[in-house]
Amino acid sequence: MRIKSLHGKKCFITGAASGIGKATAIAAAQDGARLFLTDVNAAALELVASTIRAHGGEVCYSRAADIADYEAVKGMAREIHEAHGSMDVLMNIAGISIWGSVENLEHEQWRRAIEINLMGPIHVLECFTPAMIHARKGGHIVNVSSAAGLFGLPWHAAYSASKFGLRGISEVLRFDLKRHDIGISLVCPGGVDTGLVNTLEIQGIDTSSPIIKALKKDFRKRAVSPESAANSILKGIKANRYMVFTSFDIHLLHWVQGKLSLPYELIMRFLNNRMQSVFEQTSTGPSK
Repeated sequence: MRIKSLHGKKCFITGAASGIGKATAIAAAQDGARLFLTDVNAAALELVASTIRAHGGEVCYSRAADIADYEAVKGMAREIHEAHGSMDVLMNIAGISIWGSVENLEHEQWRRAIEINLMGPIHVLECFTPAMIHARKGGHIVNVSSAAGLFGLPWHAAYSASKFGLRGISEVLRFDLKRHDIGISLVCPGGVDTGLVNTLEIQGIDTSSPIIKALKKDFRKRAVSPESAANSILKGIKANRYMVFTSFDIHLLHWVQGKLSLPYELIMRFLNNRMQSVFEQTSTGPSK
């Protein structure tokens, strides 16, 4: 059953304290959703919840937690289900961004990318989806992947491992959950001007170098706002759309990838060579 409006719908949103998660929580509240919010940043989450309430939105539940912690997610699910019943919409938005070439990435960085970006959503799905199925009311699940979940972008091996994984889960669930009237939206943002631009980890690179600062400045010029991305997500839910793009460039490149393999390969090679040049100019030292 298509969700034509979020009015009165119970929506669980991860990463709600900043970026796309915050913008989506605010947009959902304006659409009349009943919000259940979580984020690892307790102070920022409380500010978002207070702001939404001050503007007439309904925040039924707000708790700081690390979604990579299965027991924490399980505890939230238990509290929410006992007090409010099953959710109507799940939105897996929380995530981190870690880049680096395979010879520079540390084991801990690989693990952290997988634990937060892939295992975190898995924990949410594992703890919340069964209750949605048993309630027999349908619903919708949003999994925020990335352009790096579609393309072989340079330096994205760890990040892409997590985002391609989430894409694979979504591809299965879109069919597995159809019989339960639960829709799936796989969101593949390109450039979005969020706090991740400032906190981005690039292993082996001096991120304070003028070259990296210039690249970030150029990125911000092309990036969409979190509010624009949130609007695309809500439209995707209401249209029961599987693939949701937040910008035209990623939509176009995805089409090229599927229809014109050689141009896609040439684009990827160009990007890879360009980033290798950046690495050579900004490297902090020899690779491990």
